[in-house]
Amino acid sequence: MLSELGFAIRSAGEELHGTGVVTPEMHVPGTAHLRTSVLATWADTLLGLLAARTMAPRVPVTLELEVHLYRPAPAAGTVRSIARVIRTGRSVFVAGAEFTQDDGEPLAIASGSFMVAPYPGVSLPAVQSVDIPPQEQRLSMPLAERAGCERRGPGEVVLPRSEDGLNASGSINGGLIALAAEESLLSLSPGHTLCSLGLRYVQAARKGPLVASARTHAGLGQVELRDSGNGHRLTGTATGRAVDDIGWPG
Repeated sequence: MLSELGFAIRSAGEELHGTGVVTPEMHVPGTAHLRTSVLATWADTLLGLLAARTMAPRVPVTLELEVHLYRPAPAAGTVRSIARVIRTGRSVFVAGAEFTQDDGEPLAIASGSFMVAPYPGVSLPAVQSVDIPPQEQRLSMPLAERAGCERRGPGEVVLPRSEDGLNASGSINGGLIALAAEESLLSLSPGHTLCSLGLRYVQAARKGPLVASARTHAGLGQVELRDSGNGHRLTGTATGRAVDDIGWPG
């Protein structure tokens, strides 16, 4: 599913370079701005591939992921990114990425930390290419609709588990979890976008549906993410700040 976002990646020495073309299907509902969760998805892909390149054949899973925007995200054009390793440890891997717009102006920064998946029998190929060419199939409907992510009420969102929305360990992809967190926050702030989004993944969402419940104060929101098919266990938390077009810092 996430390949339909059309994000292309190529190796450049120790770095990974990414390129994505913004389409209306990626916009926040009611705005002409790229979703922050799409940037989070692209960041998770880039940083996760850096982690996989280091950790293979062990499978990395995301512990934390953060995206912070300097300015409102564009409505169209190309977004470019460069990802670099920050630290490689025995059990935790940390990397960061920078996003820029067509004109070269900085758009956002991202960082992520990863650990080895604690699931026996799960592994990556010993030799793998991290390059991803541009995909021909693109989103034909808004991203939330494509993912089946539904707003059930103010602050509450439900995301089903789907076979084409899983990661290498067989759980709901971290980018889709970012989408659910974003949707829950935006349901409380119509017409706004997120200038920051931070996620902490407590445990894998393996059953679904995933339920995101948000509360906000003065634009700053907190989200609980729970796996309703697995005893409603907490799978993660998120924080985000919602702003309108005139509310951006600076």
